[in-house]
Amino acid sequence: MSRKIRWGILGTGMISDALVRAMPTSQTGILAGIASRNLSKAQEWVEKHELKDPVRAYGSYEELLLDKNIDAVYIALPNSVHCQWVVAAASAGKHILCEKPLASNYAELMVMLEAVRANGVFFMEAFMWRCHPGTAAWVKDIENGAIGQLRLIEAQFSFNCGEGSSSNRLSRELSYGGIMDVGCYSISAARLIAGAAAGKEFADPVELSAFAHVGKSGVDEWSTAIAKFPGDIIANLSSGLMVTLHNSIRIYGSKGHMIIPSPWFSDGKYSIQLDGQEIQNFEVTSDKNLYTHEVDILGNSVLEGRTQAQAPAMTWADSISQQKALDQWRKAAGIKFPVEEDDTLKKSTLSGKPLQFASSDHIPMGKIDGLDKPLSRVIIGSMSLRFDDMAYTTAILDHYFEKGGNGADTAWVYGPNCEKALGHWINLRGVREQFVILGKGATLACTNRAFHDPGCDPETLVKQLHESLDRLETDYLDIYCLHRDNPLIPASEFVDCLNELVRAGRIKVFGGSNWSTARIDEANAYAKAKGLKGFSTISNHFSLAQWNEPMWGSCFSSSDQSSIEWLKKTGIPLLAWSSQASGFFTGAFDRDTPPERDAWTREVSRVWFNEGNFQRLERAQDLAKKRNVTPTQIALAYVLNQPFNCYALIGPKTIEEIRTSLLGIHLELTQEELSWLNLETNHL
Repeated sequence: MSRKIRWGILGTGMISDALVRAMPTSQTGILAGIASRNLSKAQEWVEKHELKDPVRAYGSYEELLLDKNIDAVYIALPNSVHCQWVVAAASAGKHILCEKPLASNYAELMVMLEAVRANGVFFMEAFMWRCHPGTAAWVKDIENGAIGQLRLIEAQFSFNCGEGSSSNRLSRELSYGGIMDVGCYSISAARLIAGAAAGKEFADPVELSAFAHVGKSGVDEWSTAIAKFPGDIIANLSSGLMVTLHNSIRIYGSKGHMIIPSPWFSDGKYSIQLDGQEIQNFEVTSDKNLYTHEVDILGNSVLEGRTQAQAPAMTWADSISQQKALDQWRKAAGIKFPVEEDDTLKKSTLSGKPLQFASSDHIPMGKIDGLDKPLSRVIIGSMSLRFDDMAYTTAILDHYFEKGGNGADTAWVYGPNCEKALGHWINLRGVREQFVILGKGATLACTNRAFHDPGCDPETLVKQLHESLDRLETDYLDIYCLHRDNPLIPASEFVDCLNELVRAGRIKVFGGSNWSTARIDEANAYAKAKGLKGFSTISNHFSLAQWNEPMWGSCFSSSDQSSIEWLKKTGIPLLAWSSQASGFFTGAFDRDTPPERDAWTREVSRVWFNEGNFQRLERAQDLAKKRNVTPTQIALAYVLNQPFNCYALIGPKTIEEIRTSLLGIHLELTQEELSWLNLETNHL
């Protein structure tokens, strides 16, 4: 890399001018190029700004990204294409400063961050006001309790484009509107302030409601949101493109209040007035252009070998929280963009690239008797998928599919939202013949952790199967498992019913989820005697961790030695759910973790907190260090390396969780290591 970082700009809009003004006072960067979709437009831009060598004009964004003389790029393009060009820039090895908001939605941001992580480049959301030293100063005062315990926040950013404006800010197709263009400042401030009050980098809203006026443009022209943060901090947030507000931040605490009169284009000024006392005025000056600060944050970070900024500039975690909060605000206000609709989603992945199955380091495949297609050894759960957010569902399933995953676990009891999401994605992508759907039925509902037996009978399983088929937009399921057993009904009645469904073409093969090995033996003995199909699979819990009690009622685990011997003897494949023990091996828990910390911890502690499991966790951590992997990957490898036919069901909620889990798919463990991890031996 050259002595100074050589910058290229994608886009010739007004915001690009700000980076040009920033460069003369930058200590780390120089401008080297500007790209437009039209070469003459880029050349005109260079001439307008009277730029000299080494600034070069490019006739396409791709051409600039291919230039090895460009080290970093500023993406100043419309919101709707941020994802596409961040992925392209990361793939080209360029460091990235991307205009706010980073993406149209959280789904796109997941895709962007995966590309950034994979290529090891710096990446930051371009919130210039977060980079000014004046912001850091008043944030520190909040942290130190300058106005006491925080109670209320008011943050506004709005201006009037004027009736009949043709500004891109009013374009629904480009993912704009008041919330995205300027409301992002207001919610960013509230999250920053509420976090500072708790001594944290930021805080997530625990509740958010909003109203908006949607004009002929199809986007919100003015809007207000009310957000509640931990500690009962309430924020009133306003944005708009057709009304001018005071555009300040006002913060109220138990001892007084703080006012930042011009936070978004910071002059470093703010005031504090304690109740009954005079106003105290503060000013933090800087000899740098406002935008120069963010340029140099990137520059210094790159020179120091970091891939993300430090707070209060936008870290990756902060940007993730920010994008989720914007999604909340838009959803509450009823705003949806074309990039989130079927017509756009079915054309390509969110990055703009065509979907490609199985990367070079893909998930291994297995074979189940009676199934006419292979099945990936890692099967994705569908409970986090959302039909009401197909952009998110698409991001998750596209990534899994591209890693060589071709199986998803679903169930009637999971509800229509996730089953519709899975089926709709399969049809959007046209991959039904490549994809294996593992469906489950024969249960009514889950109440107080117990599934009711009245739903577990042949008549109900047929009814639930047909409802699932409708939700999934398909004529058949590849694998159908009875979700629970009902010992009051002879196994033969289930076998007869399931064979009828096979003959009708509604299912290919079937099995039992949360069935005992004895009941499956009973069913298969009957099937053999009658010349019928028997149970081809079993789907019980199996993981490195041993539970205290089932996560849900009437569940079975196959982690005991007798079940393992049965699996080895019969060769029946185990589709192991909770294969990673509800995240027990993620590093989020240890012996000192208070069970009441949050709802997730309460459930994990109830099921998985015991001395044996903490010893297994410690051994997984030790082996992970030796193998240069994570304990979660050790836990997945433990399941996949068993001496019987075993598939791992995982339930990731993010692309990052998929990526980190799948790093364990090719990890080989010896029988000695398996025994040691499971506390069967004391020494490795």
